[in-house]
Amino acid sequence: MTTTAPPADVAAGTRMSRREVLQALSGLMVGMFVSILASTVVANALPRIIADLNGSQTVYTWIVTSELLAMTATVPLWGKMADLYSKKLLIQLSLGLFVVGSLIAGFTPNVEVLLLSRVVQGIGAGGMTALATIVMAAMIPPRELGRYAGIFGAVFGVGTIAGPLIGGLLVDTSWLGWRWCFLIGVPFSIISIALLQRTLHLPVVRRKATIDWLGALLITSGVSTLLIWSSLAGNKFDWASGWTALMVAGGLVLLALAVVVESRAAEPIVPLDIFRNRTVSLATIASVLVGVAMFGGTVFLSQYFQISLGKSPTVAGLMSLPMIFGLLVSSTVAGQLITKYGRWKAYLVAGAAVMTAGMLLLGTIDANTSVVVLSIYMAVLGVGVGMLMQNLVLAAQNDVPAQELGAATSVLTFFRSMGGAIGVSALGAVLASRVTSLTTERLGPAATAGGGSTEVPDLSTLPEPVVRILQDVYGIATADLFLVGAPFALLALIVVLFIKEKPLHTVSGDERRAQEEAAAKAAMH
Repeated sequence: MTTTAPPADVAAGTRMSRREVLQALSGLMVGMFVSILASTVVANALPRIIADLNGSQTVYTWIVTSELLAMTATVPLWGKMADLYSKKLLIQLSLGLFVVGSLIAGFTPNVEVLLLSRVVQGIGAGGMTALATIVMAAMIPPRELGRYAGIFGAVFGVGTIAGPLIGGLLVDTSWLGWRWCFLIGVPFSIISIALLQRTLHLPVVRRKATIDWLGALLITSGVSTLLIWSSLAGNKFDWASGWTALMVAGGLVLLALAVVVESRAAEPIVPLDIFRNRTVSLATIASVLVGVAMFGGTVFLSQYFQISLGKSPTVAGLMSLPMIFGLLVSSTVAGQLITKYGRWKAYLVAGAAVMTAGMLLLGTIDANTSVVVLSIYMAVLGVGVGMLMQNLVLAAQNDVPAQELGAATSVLTFFRSMGGAIGVSALGAVLASRVTSLTTERLGPAATAGGGSTEVPDLSTLPEPVVRILQDVYGIATADLFLVGAPFALLALIVVLFIKEKPLHTVSGDERRAQEEAAAKAAMH
């Protein structure tokens, strides 16, 4: 492998001005928002989509899962390519893929084409999610990164939680409809590509290297197998079954082979020695736990609003605003304070503690909880997530060599997404099981005969006494989900306590790379 180091004057001049950084970030933030939105905007639109395209309950699940699978599985590959090729070109390519997938989805004639389009969308969104934070680290020093990372964390949170609200509004607006859930991201993605072309100026460090495609294939296949298993188990087959044994064993064997291949590759997709770094290892474990707790719990809140509290899809989306507001404020304020004082561990610990408290508080809700109390509990959870999620990435980026920035960032993003996917699947199975047992207990075995309890009930077709019972059942079952998720948040708190605080670098990732390469060249002579 050969490396062409940039001349000294180029290396010294790679620091972008604050105005240039803000201009480039505008393009990144638009792209990041629409890629996150793609995962969540269909939540309230799915019943209408399935009805219009004559899809089944299985398709209902897969419209969400296929995009999440493609996004999660391709993140490490995008991260590795960012260490080898032009980050600007890659981020524009990922946005281009997202536009193609969105257009196909918006004009889809049937569910099969829709599922294919969601995979294309997912690959593009995976690139955008991984590359946005990598590009930030390349052009902004870690000491300054807190200021901007806080804004990015807020964009991520708003995209995650505002998606269902936007989807509900589009579906409820007669002259728009569900197809705009996919088409709405296209103009924003094109604007993002144009903004990045004009404003993002990063030096391209030419490196002759090959990507470990076999490792990429094994990682993607292994992760996809486990994610497919977690989305089907408890629905299509029992958790303890032959299919579970086969899929889990198959996924683990593929990942074990990936470890062997990666340990021997000259340019591994995920450099295994990165896990020798204590900060990266601990931040990775915490990211998985945050993914399980946050996504696993909050994804079912919209259903709770609509069934237990009897709200419309649009109102259910609006009820998520306290969580968005809490996340927005804490993420931004924590970022500003980190930039000002250069200390970051306290925000990780406080974020994990507040997140755990939020999960426990939401574990007390039921069908009679007032909107005010619910809003306070959700705001507490949002504040905790805002302080924790983005700063885990900052801690890891600050503690790895510049040439591994892409790998470290994508590893954290990848494991957080995987934790979220598994959390949603596993807690979804817990919810279905709890609803079935409680409904049987209150209404008798006939109420759940034929597997009807696995489908969300249409309360408008049921008599008033049954409606009240089902509202109560869903309230109790949703609260139980947060009580199941709370120990994961507590484990994240324990893990971040062991992360060692190190001073934040005052030079950007590209400047650090130039310094490291100059030092390596000097050591060879």
